[in-house]
Amino acid sequence: MDPKTRIALDVMGGDDAPACNLDGALAAVEAGLAPARLLLVGDRVTIEAGLEERGGNPGFELLHSEDVIGMEEKPAVALRSKPRSSIAVATGAVKQGAAGAHVSMGNTGAVVGAATVGLKTLPGVRRPGIAVTIEFTGRPVTVLDMGANVVPKPEHLVQYGHMGAIYSRDLLGCYAPRVGLLNIGEEDSKGTDLLRDAHAQLGDSGLDFVGNIEGGDLFKGTCDVVVTDGFTGNVALKLMEGFAGFMLRMVHGELEKNGAAWGPEVLASLHKQVDYSEYGGALLLGVNGVVVIGHGRSDARAVANALDLAARAIDADVNAHIVAGLEPV
Repeated sequence: MDPKTRIALDVMGGDDAPACNLDGALAAVEAGLAPARLLLVGDRVTIEAGLEERGGNPGFELLHSEDVIGMEEKPAVALRSKPRSSIAVATGAVKQGAAGAHVSMGNTGAVVGAATVGLKTLPGVRRPGIAVTIEFTGRPVTVLDMGANVVPKPEHLVQYGHMGAIYSRDLLGCYAPRVGLLNIGEEDSKGTDLLRDAHAQLGDSGLDFVGNIEGGDLFKGTCDVVVTDGFTGNVALKLMEGFAGFMLRMVHGELEKNGAAWGPEVLASLHKQVDYSEYGGALLLGVNGVVVIGHGRSDARAVANALDLAARAIDADVNAHIVAGLEPV
């Protein structure tokens, strides 16, 4: 097997690590992912013991790392002080060609920093962006950036539009992706200097730019790619996830209160649409390797779906498409 088709999984990252990651790796294998495609990164003794508790190693490769970067640690400091952390070692595996992708539920800033510095950006890419796919309307919508670049320049947002459109077309099957700019109003004059400048540049970008969209448009299928700065995107994502979960609990509670025993079955498909674990993670678009960043609170299903996303990104050669798509820009 070509090592560049393998996925380095940071077993030590996440709130429920290592259990959720080991369970997720095994769930991914049950769903059809070949065990040889997984490279489990972390403390070897811990991983071996965990696999033994779960019936044994089905064929995973293991790569030892000594340290773990905590969720609360400052990324830059942690990466310097822990060069043998599971995040750093998994990133190194991709850099050295021992794997083609890195999946981590750990410290997002550390994953982004390790990837940006260790893997570098793809040719022509100015700043990488975290792309999250949501499917509230039954049609996938890719939103970026979700936290990698909180103070972007207008040209960064334009490039996010191009990368998001390529990703939407080649990995999600959207033939002609429509791109929108998240803003406080639809008018061209709305927003900060950054957003007004980005609006003008997106209009001249050659993309199918539909103009400014408001937050509520994320639920209307107005466009296929939404461009925003990392600060706004991260806040919007966490607000959507939190509110979706809150509303589902409220509706379920009201149904139970009024004797509707069929509540869970009726809400199952809706829950699947808004549950973060269904998407597994977010791709860090623009770095020289496939990097998938998951939630710190991920469970086994989310980890399995993140591994599936990484495998599909490798198999679709999404980075080669990004490089080719940016050449004429």
